[in-house]
Amino acid sequence: MKPIRVQASPSYYQCEIGVYNRLESLLNEGRVEHALLIHGVKSLEATEDKLPAFEKVDVHFEQYSGECSLSEINRLQKLAETSQSDVIIGLGGGKVMDVAKATANQMNLPVVLLPTLASQCAAWTPLSVIYTETGDYLKYTQFVTNPWIVLIDPTVIAASPIEYLRAGIGDTLAKWYEARALTKHIDQKRVPVLLSLQAANLCKNLLLEESEQALAALNKKEITNSLLTIIETNIMAGGLVGGLGDEYGRIAGAHSVHNALTQFEETHAFLHGEKVAYGILVQLALEEEQEELKSLLPFYKEIGLPVSLEELGLTNEQNVIKTIAEGTLLPNESIHFMGDSYTTDDVIRGLETVETYNKN
Repeated sequence: MKPIRVQASPSYYQCEIGVYNRLESLLNEGRVEHALLIHGVKSLEATEDKLPAFEKVDVHFEQYSGECSLSEINRLQKLAETSQSDVIIGLGGGKVMDVAKATANQMNLPVVLLPTLASQCAAWTPLSVIYTETGDYLKYTQFVTNPWIVLIDPTVIAASPIEYLRAGIGDTLAKWYEARALTKHIDQKRVPVLLSLQAANLCKNLLLEESEQALAALNKKEITNSLLTIIETNIMAGGLVGGLGDEYGRIAGAHSVHNALTQFEETHAFLHGEKVAYGILVQLALEEEQEELKSLLPFYKEIGLPVSLEELGLTNEQNVIKTIAEGTLLPNESIHFMGDSYTTDDVIRGLETVETYNKN
């Protein structure tokens, strides 16, 4: 096995109602005087009445552009330098988390993350996914330093749009299928990898058991045990998979399919986790795990995850399928981390298999 880099968790994590009230005291403990708080429009609206008054810390609020792009990271870095920020705070969804982490990393500053959605594990992980300014996937970058503080207020998540929690379920479900694919050819697994696989399996089991009830609770804006379970599964348990397993617990074929789908403007309206969820099905077809593929379809349909190209806004035509297959196999794609090698024809067959099962 290759050397494993374990970066299991943030330095401080808390998920409680009213937890934002702790933010300023935590910043004071860290001797923070100036902070740049990066946010989205909706995330600030959702939390304005919950954030502290910031009487002892000078906080500059800055709305991000909507993409975690290199130009946006550089713009925010200049703002942070101008305001002499000691810390970067990210308030919002996954792209806000990523742009805050990337900005902090470039400046060698700590980062505080306040996720307003449970749509992926971005608040937990020491990496950022970088896109072009028009939303096409570019690369992902891993950092040496983990997030400093992560605070989750469940009332904020409970008031968020249901599609984001659903997308988080899809993204987190991939943790098991991708980690399994990355490690199934390894005979002697190191302890961090075994722990990573246990976390990934826990993710799958909790998602299959609790997702329907959690989505029903969020639909009513109620905080229930099921909703809390799925929030922490998507953010915490999902983040632990990669934090413990390093490259053996990160992305594989499902995310390569996601990245290939981003070539099509029609898919930009769909969330990251929705496209990853479809990618899981394609990866299972590639692995010839047809029974498991079929077993997931009722769950997908029950909670509303996409099971076909049509449900992602695309047509089931040969040129579309070929373009996705070729994009999935680009040289820098994570599908190549799997134990088996695949050709364009293999991926085409995988896509066609998923489409066939969806018709049955």
